[in-house]
Amino acid sequence: MTSPADEVVTLASELIAIDTTNPGTYGGPGTERPAAEYVAARLSEAGYACEYVESGAPGRGNVVARLPGADPSRGALLVHGHLDVVPAEAADWTVHPFSGEVRDGYLWGRGAVDMKGMLAMTLAVARHFKRTGVVPARDLIFAFLADEEAGGVVGAQWLVEHRPDLFAGATEAISEVGGFSVTLGGGPRAYLVETAEKGSMWLRLAARGTAGHGSLLHTDNPIATLAAALARLDAHRFPVVLTDPVREFLTGAAELTGVPFDPADPEAAVARLGHLSRLIAPTLRDTATVTIVNAGYKSNVVPAVARAEVDGRMLPGRDEAFRAELGRVLGPGVEVEWSSLPAVQTTFDGPLVAAMGAAIRAEDPGARLLPYMMPAGTDAKAFARLGIRHFGFAPLRLPADLDFTALFHGVDERVPVAALEFGTRVLDRLWRSC
Repeated sequence: MTSPADEVVTLASELIAIDTTNPGTYGGPGTERPAAEYVAARLSEAGYACEYVESGAPGRGNVVARLPGADPSRGALLVHGHLDVVPAEAADWTVHPFSGEVRDGYLWGRGAVDMKGMLAMTLAVARHFKRTGVVPARDLIFAFLADEEAGGVVGAQWLVEHRPDLFAGATEAISEVGGFSVTLGGGPRAYLVETAEKGSMWLRLAARGTAGHGSLLHTDNPIATLAAALARLDAHRFPVVLTDPVREFLTGAAELTGVPFDPADPEAAVARLGHLSRLIAPTLRDTATVTIVNAGYKSNVVPAVARAEVDGRMLPGRDEAFRAELGRVLGPGVEVEWSSLPAVQTTFDGPLVAAMGAAIRAEDPGARLLPYMMPAGTDAKAFARLGIRHFGFAPLRLPADLDFTALFHGVDERVPVAALEFGTRVLDRLWRSC
C-alpha cells in the first residue's frame, strides 16, 4: 500500500494537465468539469460516495464527499479547494503551464501553488484514509469547487445558497493561502496561518458627457473627467489601520527576528520583511486599484460615456468608511456601482489551531505558527455565511530563498516536490487527531 506522499506529485501533475482556466464569465459556462470528474473518479475508486453538482452553468463541476469520524457529535471539518485557475500565456513560461512537468525538484504549472497542489494533498490523504480504514476524530467533508477565481458565483456561493445540506454540521474549515513556511531573521521557520481576509468590492465607474466631433471644443469630455478621477484614486493612500491579526503577525515576527515592533509605525516593521512584505503591506490599509478602462470607439469622436473598473479591498469593519472615502476621492461627475463580498476574520486559538501546530512541529521541530491576514479573498467568504470558522492552512515547507508569494498567478508557477510531500504528511497527522 502506497503512502499519501508517494502519490501526491502524480495527482498534482495530472490535475495541472487538465486546463481549468476560469473564463471570468460570472455565472456562464466554464472548464472545471473534467477536473471535477477526475477528482470524483479518484475518490470513488478509493470507496467514497461522491456527489457531483453543477449550478446549471455548463461545465462548472463541484464534487463533495464526506468521511465519517469517531465522534459524530463534534462539528465536522470542511476541507475545500478550487479546481479553476487563472489564465496563463504559454509563450511566457519556461515550461508549458499545463504540462505538470517535474523539473529541478519542482512541480511546474498553472495551479501548482493556487491551488491544485493542495487539492492533490487532500486527495492523497483522503484516499489513504478510506483505503486503510482510518477513522478521523470527527467528520471530514472534502469539497472540490468551481469558479473561486471569479468569486465562486457558480461554485461555493451557489452551493451555500442551494445545497447547504452538503456541509451540514461543519463548524470549521481549512483551505488555501496559509500553512506555508517563511524564514525570518535566520531563526526557526514560521508557518503562516490565514485567520482573516480583506473584503472584496468591485466598482464599475462611469462618467458621462456630450458626444461630438473631436475637432470641436468640449467642456464635458467624459474621458477627461474619468481620467482625472482615476489619477486621484491612483495617488490616494487610505489610512493605516492596525487590525488584530496583523498586530499578532508583526509581534511574532519581531520575536523571531529580534527587531522590536513599534505599533505606532507598522509600515517600518513590514518594510523589513523582504519579499514577504508584498503579502503583508496591503493588509495595513484599504486599497483600490484600477484594472479596466474602456472609452471611445473612433479617433475623431468624443464618446458620450467613459467606463472603468476598480478592484477594492477593505479591512474588516471598514466597508462604510471605504465607500465614503472612495466617493470623496473620485469626486463629482463619476457614477459608481458596487458589488462586494465581506471580510472574514477569526481568532487564532482553539483545539484546531493547537492541532495544526502539533502536526507542523512533528515534521519540523521548533517551527512556529503565526496568524496573518490575506489581502485577497477565497471561498471562505461563502462558507462564513454558514457560520463556519475558517483557516488558511495548506502546509508547505519552503526554501528560505524562494519568493513564494510571487508565484501566485505568476509566470513559472511551481512548488517544490518535497514541500508537497511534507504537506501531505502534515495533513495526514492533522486530520487523524483534530
